[in-house]
Amino acid sequence: MSTSKFQKRLLGMQDNLLSFAMKLTANYDDAHDLLQDATCKALVNESKYVDDSNFKSWMFTIMRNIFINNYRRIIRTQTVVDRSDDLYQLNLPQVEAPETPENHCSLSEVSEVVNSLTEEYRRPFMMHVEGYKYQEIAEAMNLPLGTVKSRIFFAKQKLKSQLQDYRR
Repeated sequence: MSTSKFQKRLLGMQDNLLSFAMKLTANYDDAHDLLQDATCKALVNESKYVDDSNFKSWMFTIMRNIFINNYRRIIRTQTVVDRSDDLYQLNLPQVEAPETPENHCSLSEVSEVVNSLTEEYRRPFMMHVEGYKYQEIAEAMNLPLGTVKSRIFFAKQKLKSQLQDYRR
């Protein structure tokens, strides 16, 4: 097949190839990029096309292979391999904020403020922090539910005011 005939067939298939690319990518811009990549690859590999074979099938195969290779490359670059011996680390979030004075609050300072609360505020607050529900705290302390909620609220307010230097 002559080069001009090959190019005419390739240009005549652009709409079909674009439709196929849209089905593969489901994105207009990605589909155009895929179409361009497939067209360039076909032009570079024109000599590998056998005259009696199905040109449309050959082009769709090129496009599909480019799509699959791009997909695999993306998956490979986004895959994180954890080589640590501690499997507990796998489920921890990996996002770390840079260590700055604004977002650093020492545990001893927080503990000091919490311990400065009176027992009537500290105990329900600590139970709440440990994961107890308001109703469970009320039953354990033999207090009305509203009292427990207000004590936890006031404990939080005290912590906020005492640790306001660490707020953003």
